[in-house]
Formats: sequence, structure tokens, C-alpha cells
Amino acid sequence: MTGHVVAIAVTPGALHPWDIYELGVIAAIFGTPYPNLADPWYELRVCSTQPDAAESAVGGGVYLRADYGPDELRSADTVFVPSIAYDCVTGDRPVPQELLDALVDAHGHGARMVALCNGAFALAAAQLLNGRKVATYWEHAAILARRYPAVEVDRSALYVDDGDILTSAGMTTAIDLSLHLVRSDFGAAVANRLARRLVTPPHRTGGQAQFVDLSAEAKAETDLGPVLAWATANLDQPLTVDLLAARANMSPRTFHRRLHQSIGQTPKQWLLSRRLAHAQSLLESTDFGIERISRLCGLGTATNLRRHFAAVVGVTPAEYRRTFERR
Repeated sequence: MTGHVVAIAVTPGALHPWDIYELGVIAAIFGTPYPNLADPWYELRVCSTQPDAAESAVGGGVYLRADYGPDELRSADTVFVPSIAYDCVTGDRPVPQELLDALVDAHGHGARMVALCNGAFALAAAQLLNGRKVATYWEHAAILARRYPAVEVDRSALYVDDGDILTSAGMTTAIDLSLHLVRSDFGAAVANRLARRLVTPPHRTGGQAQFVDLSAEAKAETDLGPVLAWATANLDQPLTVDLLAARANMSPRTFHRRLHQSIGQTPKQWLLSRRLAHAQSLLESTDFGIERISRLCGLGTATNLRRHFAAVVGVTPAEYRRTFERR
């Protein structure tokens, strides 16, 4: 591979101090020559989406200078969207049109598109993710799924490789996805040697789940709050959709529809997430055995808890306890 240009799309005013980490990862991997690994390596370009805006304030007196403009972004071989302004995710601020235009043009010219963390919102707004499976930071996954229903959001994956478009959960997963790209471009041997230089594990698969804090899921609309609070306080009981619907004075079908519209989950999905969140809390704060925890969170048996816990959280309950227990 020769002359592979990697561009970082920078939108003025979009950066936050925590974005420095992901930008540093991209710069360390794609902007640093590694002649002992491969020569030529990548050519990194920091590109502003506005020709007259060369600098973006990061915060704390730190500024990011973009030496290139939208034309270089459009012609790059790989385009990174590390982040967008936070109020474009949680508020009503639209994604800047100049960024959307540049992303659409770059993709149309054959660029490989890579979004980190909430950068997926920019690709989604540009309609580049329609019909695609994507990853994003777990706390924003429900918002992304609700705002862009044509996008298939994987709420737990570290990263998703969908060919010419790749997305990751952000922060440390930027390393995982970047090493995955190097592995795809140069082979496993080069990626493994680079990982050793970075003092990081050489490979975490994209399907490995994020350590999702299930207790921080989006809250349901107000009129469902009391019944959901009651269910959360009685997780050790044999709760059913019919029972919850009756307590909400709704038919099961109406309860199912209202809850799904509110938080993007079915009642069964919500109930499982509550049971697993309670299991997480007990694993962190008690020395209870797995059998006891499975009964307290309403999953019945240790086998059932292990199966659901591994599927959603990505590790076994024992592994989770070793990582997060409060000592």
C-alpha cells in the first residue's frame, strides 16, 4: 500500500477536552512513521470542514490546528470523524451542513469512513448509515437508534466493521478499531508489533461487549415511571408483561407499544436489563454467591444468570466481579 491518506474531519467548536484522547490515538497510529513496521506508512491530514477556520478550541487553552481544508478531506483514502458537538447529540443543534457535504463527497469518491464515539451521528445525519449495523458509545446508543430508525445500532459492540464504513464506541475502543484497520491494511504481524509499541493488547474483537452500565439506561415517560419503579423494587419476583401492564392500567399490547416508543426497548428487554443491572450492583458491592444473586435479581439459576450476563455485558459474572468489585 502506498500513499494512503488518512484525514481527520474537524468541525470548529465541536471538540471537548476528552476528544483529545481519541485524536491522540489517531495521531499516534496514523500520523507517526513506523519504518521498521512498514514503509511507506500512512499520511495523516487534519482537515477543517470550513476553509477559513484553521483552529478549533478544545478547552483549557488548548487549540487544534487544521492545516488542510475540505478539499483534502474529500480526496482522502480514509476519513475519521472523531466526534461532533455534544449538543448535536443530546440537543437540537443540527450537524453542520458543511461537514455532512464533505462526508458524502468523500464516501462518494471511495473513502473508507470511520466514526469514533458520537461521530456516528454525523455519518447517520449524512444518511451514510442507513441499513448499516453500527456501534457507538453505549450511553448514546438509544438516542442514535431513536433518531435514525434506518440505522441498526449495536448497543454493546466495541466496534463494527461494515466494509467501507466502520464505527466504534469511542475512548479506548479507538485503539481497537485503529489496530483493526492496520491489521486489514498491513496484516496481523504488523498490527501485533504496533500493539506492542503502544503497550496494548493486540486484538479485542469488535463483538466483545462494552462494559455497559445498565443502571444508566434512559428513563421511560412519566406515566410509566411508577410501574417501572415498582418492578425495579421487586425484581426477585416472577414479573410478567401482563402483570406490569395491569399495574399500568393498560393492555399488554398498549404497554408494549408505549414502553418501546419511550426507551426503544420491549418490556422483556427492559426487564432483563433491570435484572442484569441489579446483578451488576450486587457483584460490585457484595460477596454473595452467584446462585443467591441470580435469585435476588429474578433470573432463577446461576446458569441462567451466566448466560444472559455474558450475552449482554460480554464477560462472565465472575470476571465482572474481579474487575469492578469495591474493595
